[in-house]
Amino acid sequence: MSDFEPPVVRPRRLRTTAAMRELVAETTLRPAQLVLPLFVREGLAEPRPIGSMPGVVQHTRDTLRKAVVEAAEAGLRGVMLFGIPEAKDADGTGATDPEGILNVAIADVKAEVGTDLVVMADLCLDEFTDHGHCGVLTAAGEVDNDATLARYAAMAQVQAAAGVDMVGPSGMMDGQVAVVRDALDAVGHTGTGILAYSAKYASAFYGPFREAVDSTLEGDRRTYQQDPRNGREGVAEALLDVAEGADMVMVKPALAYLDVLHRVREAVDVPVAAYNISGEYAMVEAAAERGWIDREPAILETLTSIRRAGADVILTYWAAEAARLLGR
Repeated sequence: MSDFEPPVVRPRRLRTTAAMRELVAETTLRPAQLVLPLFVREGLAEPRPIGSMPGVVQHTRDTLRKAVVEAAEAGLRGVMLFGIPEAKDADGTGATDPEGILNVAIADVKAEVGTDLVVMADLCLDEFTDHGHCGVLTAAGEVDNDATLARYAAMAQVQAAAGVDMVGPSGMMDGQVAVVRDALDAVGHTGTGILAYSAKYASAFYGPFREAVDSTLEGDRRTYQQDPRNGREGVAEALLDVAEGADMVMVKPALAYLDVLHRVREAVDVPVAAYNISGEYAMVEAAAERGWIDREPAILETLTSIRRAGADVILTYWAAEAARLLGR
C-alpha cells in the first residue's frame, strides 16, 4: 500500500454536513408542489376510515371543509376531490346532478378556502356508475367512447358551475380533453383549467382506491387504460392532450412509471403532474406498520423520487403530513 495515491476527486466533500447537502441538493420538494386527494361520501354522519389506506377517510361534508382549511394552512396549494354517492346507476347520473355529492362538495370547498387552494375535481363516471366503469356501456357491455364523451361534457359544465378551478378528466376516453374544453368554453367557463390524466395505466396498484370509492367494478379497464408495457404510448397520449387544450398533464401511477414521467416531462411544455396512488401509499404504510422500514424518511424519499423524475406537481395522500415534515 506504500504506493497508494489518494484520490484527487472527492465527491464526499459535498456531503460532509447537512448544510452542505442542502446547499447542493439538485431536487426540491415543497408543500406548494403537493396536492391532497380527498374523498367525500354522501350521507355520512362521521368520517369513515378506509381500511386499506391507514389514515385516509371518506369525509362528511363538514369534515371535508375542515380538511381543506388544514391543507391550506399546511402550505398545500391544491386538493383533488372525489365524490361517492349513495345511489349509482348505469349512466352515472349523480355526476351531473348539481345537487350531487361531488358538485356540492366543490361549492363547499370553494366557499371555505376561496383562492387559497386550487380546487380540482375528478371528472369520471366510475364513482357514479353501478357497473364501475369510467363510461356508459353499449348493449354488449363495452365502454362506449363517444357516448361517454357527452357525459363528460355535461359533467365538466356542472363542476364549473359549482366553482371548480380545474377539472381532471381521468377516464382515458379518446378525445376527452377536446370535448371538455369545448364544453367549458361554450358556457363561458374559459378560465376553468384542465388537468388531463394523460398517461393512466391499467395498474395493479389501484386496489385500495377502489375500496375508497366503493367501486362496483367487475373485470378490468384494459380496453381504455394503457398497457403497462408501453412507454412511448404514454408520451403520445400526453402530446394529444396538450394539442386538445390540456393545461397540465398527468402520469398515473407514479412509482412504477417514473420512466414515463421523465419522458413526458421532456416532451411537453405544460406542467406535469404525477399521482402517487393508493397502492403505493398502502405498501409503505403496511411495511412501516410491521417495522420493516422507517416511515417518515420513506415518505419523503418516495415523493422526492417523483419530483426528481420530472413531476412539477404530485398528488399524494401524504401531502399534508409531508408538508409538516418538510417544515421541521
